[in-house]
Amino acid sequence: MLVSIESIDKFYLGNPVLQQVSATIEDHDRIGLIGANGAGKSTLLRLICDLESPDTGEIARSAKVTIGFLQQNSGLESNNTILEEMKSVFSDLLKIQSQMKQIEVRLADESLKSNPEEYQRLTQEYAHQQTYFEQRDGYLMEVKINTILNGMGFGDKPKETLIQTLSGGEKTRLAMAKLLLEQPDLLILDEPTNHLDFKTLMWLEDYLREYKGALLVVSHDRYFLDQTVQTIWEVEQHKLLTFRGNYSRYTVLKQEYVERQMKEYEIQQKQIASMQDYIDRNMARASTSKMAKSRQHALDRMEIVERPACLEKPPRIQFFYDKEPVKDILDVQDLTLMVGRGETQKTLAQHLNLHLFRGEKFAIIGENGIGKSSFLKAVQHIIPIPEGKIRWGTNTRISYYRQEMDQLNPNNTVLEELWSRFPHMNEQQIRSALGGVLLTGENVYKKVEVISGGEKAKLSLAIIMMERPNVLVMDEPTNHLDLRTKEVLEQALVSFSGTILMVSHDRYLLNKVPSKIIDMRRDGIHVYSGKFDDYLEQTQKEQQAAQQQEQDQPVVIKKATNGYKTKQQKAAEAKMRTRLRELERLIEQTELDIAQLEEEMTKPDVYENYLAMNEACSKLEEYKQNHSSYFEEWAELSELV
Repeated sequence: MLVSIESIDKFYLGNPVLQQVSATIEDHDRIGLIGANGAGKSTLLRLICDLESPDTGEIARSAKVTIGFLQQNSGLESNNTILEEMKSVFSDLLKIQSQMKQIEVRLADESLKSNPEEYQRLTQEYAHQQTYFEQRDGYLMEVKINTILNGMGFGDKPKETLIQTLSGGEKTRLAMAKLLLEQPDLLILDEPTNHLDFKTLMWLEDYLREYKGALLVVSHDRYFLDQTVQTIWEVEQHKLLTFRGNYSRYTVLKQEYVERQMKEYEIQQKQIASMQDYIDRNMARASTSKMAKSRQHALDRMEIVERPACLEKPPRIQFFYDKEPVKDILDVQDLTLMVGRGETQKTLAQHLNLHLFRGEKFAIIGENGIGKSSFLKAVQHIIPIPEGKIRWGTNTRISYYRQEMDQLNPNNTVLEELWSRFPHMNEQQIRSALGGVLLTGENVYKKVEVISGGEKAKLSLAIIMMERPNVLVMDEPTNHLDLRTKEVLEQALVSFSGTILMVSHDRYLLNKVPSKIIDMRRDGIHVYSGKFDDYLEQTQKEQQAAQQQEQDQPVVIKKATNGYKTKQQKAAEAKMRTRLRELERLIEQTELDIAQLEEEMTKPDVYENYLAMNEACSKLEEYKQNHSSYFEEWAELSELV
């Protein structure tokens, strides 16, 4: 057991955040922590990490447990370079490595043979340090650093780059990379998928599945939770509920739990009503007052079953339209996207072609910075286009959901913002529309500038529903939404009989809504039928076919200036990956040879024989040179792939 949580309570300003929470974290656990915004998830993490203390109860941690905690959007601040910061994780091993090299130099000194006692002392010291170094994977330090930096998206970034020159998102990714290198017994991540592209996300999922320690992760990324966890903790009504399985399994188990809880709640409510009725009728009578008081005492001591929180009214999200558009909704021909002006102007993507028919639902994906949001703006003529043609069909009525939600007037109240767009409606109609997305009571009088991102998202959805569009253009529609509202929105988009063109990183949504995945690249648009998992399967087959077709061609690699690779380059990379695997095998074998030889050097028949020891030292140097050569080639190829 790594952590034990026993009946803890936590209050802020007298208000309960967590009440009677108990749980344990065992070796190799994979736990996803979910709950509504403000439910207490971050508080629970801070309590586990001993950054805060519970008001009552106890949290016990194993004596030698190491806990690594990456808080949400917490970037790494350092004056070091990327490589220096990563190497700092192995400071003790680097010190041992330096001492081992010093001993090797002394052992190779011929004058030492005249001092057998010193010679024996040095060989024993070397053996001791070598064992320590090997047991802690000292020979794999550089491999680990390069593997994790490449996986976290720093493969093309010079390792001499100063950390202080990195962007906020890069600092956050680097902080995670360093934490992964540290390999704590318990790895705690708060929203680790923010700002990660698909490639990095999938690498991280693979890494976490093989992680040797325990994992506790807070995430709104349901696809990520499906891929990485085996238990769901949910903070609800100040309690902690536990469900065995990934997120998809949780949705089934939670529904069963709610149904049981509701039955218990209804049975108890009937029991309470019956007891209260008896008390009211009999308390005043002398002959029955004693029995009534006994019932009152039992009622006061009764542990109340809470009404399930998720039975509270969910948001109502449905999209309808009045007029059917023509069959051809949108035609985009040879579109070029550019940003900046003058000398700072650069091309994001070009030769973009797309045809969207009535009723189709397209989801656009692509690497960060490719211009996905710009594409949505360009096809609506919100931003100028240097080249290309855009034609919308007749009777198309478009509503646009902006990721930044900057179309909202920050100076309006919530009520004013919606009413100003539909002035012909009365206040009751406007309030009803807001109530449908759970914007009620005093919240409608708050200024838009002070409400949360989730509330702004709900307001934007209320506006779109009242606009009654037959075409939805949406940029990251599930950002800022809680899990419950995400699911309601997904169902609304699935049920919508109109046309959808959206950008999303939400892979769970991408596996439910779209009829086609649009992979936007710098050299054009690639269309894949089906949902996200279908897209992954099709692209994997494409890569395998390209590797098979080009496997006999010579390896010539030039980095593509537009960020994408030709078939020849992909095939060449396949050859390099084969060589990488071979080099990894050679590196591993050389490390075994080094370890075996160093073990031999600790035996008396070797270290007491100068000639044998001298030969062993020469052979050891040869092995280490081979290891260095293999590793350098591995590092160079890793940078290219």
